[in-house]
Amino acid sequence: MFIVTIIYFLIGLLASTIGAIAGLGGGIIIKPVLDGIGTYDVATIGILSAATVFSMASVSLLKAARSGMKIQGKSSFLLAIGSISGGIIGKYLFAFLISSMDNQKMITVIQASILAILMFIIFLFVRHRERIRTYELKNELVIFLVGFILGTVASFLGIGGGPLNMAILAFAFSMNVRESAINSIFIIFFSQLSSLAMTAFTTGFAIYDLSMLGYMVAGGVIGGFIGSSFISKISNRQIDRIFIFSLMGIILLNVYNIIRNLM
Repeated sequence: MFIVTIIYFLIGLLASTIGAIAGLGGGIIIKPVLDGIGTYDVATIGILSAATVFSMASVSLLKAARSGMKIQGKSSFLLAIGSISGGIIGKYLFAFLISSMDNQKMITVIQASILAILMFIIFLFVRHRERIRTYELKNELVIFLVGFILGTVASFLGIGGGPLNMAILAFAFSMNVRESAINSIFIIFFSQLSSLAMTAFTTGFAIYDLSMLGYMVAGGVIGGFIGSSFISKISNRQIDRIFIFSLMGIILLNVYNIIRNLM
């Protein structure tokens, strides 16, 4: 039992550290890792991931505020509101998928396939970003709708939205990698808060096996502190490399989960 708790603590710690540095959030790592371990069902994994990522985002934002890092207030706030709204829809879509399919493995395959494709598209965008025209959106409705789509997809996949946020912030608002990272964490904070609140007011938490939650949240808090400390000390190029290598690892993890659950 001790070894198991250490493993789950380390998952929360490592995912949150990388997530805080690169703006990934951590959920995009936690989700496929827990799918690969196979101990919990997809709904429970969503709760464990959301709580861990929320704790990481809380610590990261506090640390960023103290170090003087700024959020692009209006745009990120509108994206966050849109993400919260979309997150509600994504949650319902996920609940519908679970209720309409008895095969948990097939649900994992569907999510892993969508994740792998999305991560590959984002990988290509990051690798060729200098050749791609970026924008600076000003229309409030369009910004809200972008956040809505991000929230829907992230909630349905149970990932928190980190890489999607990073890519959209770079593409739609011409943010550099450091600006994208902190603004991504800001959006993730609200999206995960709404996800947890929605669960609390609908099904509640009693139906889930959350025995490892405390260890993962502890890892999320420490990881958020470590990651947010590093982000102010390393260059944009280094953050970019961490982001790219993380994407490659996430793609491989999801391909493994697809093959594992189809065999």
